[in-house]
Amino acid sequence: MTLTKESVRHSAKAGDLTLNYYEAGEGGEGRLPLVMLHGGGPGASAWSNFGRALPHFAASYRTLLVDQPGFGHSDKPPVVGNYYRFSADHVVKLLDELGIERVHLLGNSLGGGTAMRLALTYPDRVGRLILMGPGGLSLNLFHADPTEGVQKLMSFGADPTPERLREFISTMVVNQELVTDELVAERFADATAPGAQAAMRSMGMSFWNPETAEDGMLWREAHQLRKHTLLTWGREDRVNPLDGALVALKLIPKAQLHVFPNCGHWAQIEAAEEFAEISTAFLARHVESRHARSPEGS
Repeated sequence: MTLTKESVRHSAKAGDLTLNYYEAGEGGEGRLPLVMLHGGGPGASAWSNFGRALPHFAASYRTLLVDQPGFGHSDKPPVVGNYYRFSADHVVKLLDELGIERVHLLGNSLGGGTAMRLALTYPDRVGRLILMGPGGLSLNLFHADPTEGVQKLMSFGADPTPERLREFISTMVVNQELVTDELVAERFADATAPGAQAAMRSMGMSFWNPETAEDGMLWREAHQLRKHTLLTWGREDRVNPLDGALVALKLIPKAQLHVFPNCGHWAQIEAAEEFAEISTAFLARHVESRHARSPEGS
């Protein structure tokens, strides 16, 4: 399946915001749509994280890649409260606008935190969860905080140059051949687009401000999640290291963990084929009840 960025690009109202998204695939009977939520690094967007993965998932599911508030082509307002809740609320409003009642969620890093918050706050709207090195849920038991990747992220925020962006992206992958000049240039253009830096600062402050930071500590609520959850991690993740998976794996009643060897924070790119295979197999085991909003075996 050949899909170009502009051929699948759309936008719609999400309450007081307009969110950009990319949609492909029709799915099948009994299959929920799949919403994919990207990470939060400089220049991140739905397409940069998941564009190359879209054809595989769209072959089986109606798939929507959503630019979260503050990223990509979506509106970039100041964040109110903690970012995970702010974004989750607007993703739900986008689904309302599109007439979509229930979805599976796949979230990477920042998007994993948004997916987790959405599932906790709106459980009837969610089938299954796939979380890739998720923010908020990852609790580092052995690694120091901030991690190497987060330190590089903060360094770029303080002095946004292509060189510092390359240093950050280099922490995302084991295979440094993926850190191309083209990728750095594309991400730098998006990271320095009008409103992008202010949006990044507002998002970041929502995790540092004592009044809003605690709402982002999702690991404290992990035991409340009743969804089947696939935790995926790169063994060499330098942003949210692998030890961060242990508390979530223990606390989430229906959690399982898949670890990709020789892989960093971008499993969907660095272990693309295996990631797509294990993710679609996990989603295929979902059984949707005909008689209730909450699925049997969700």
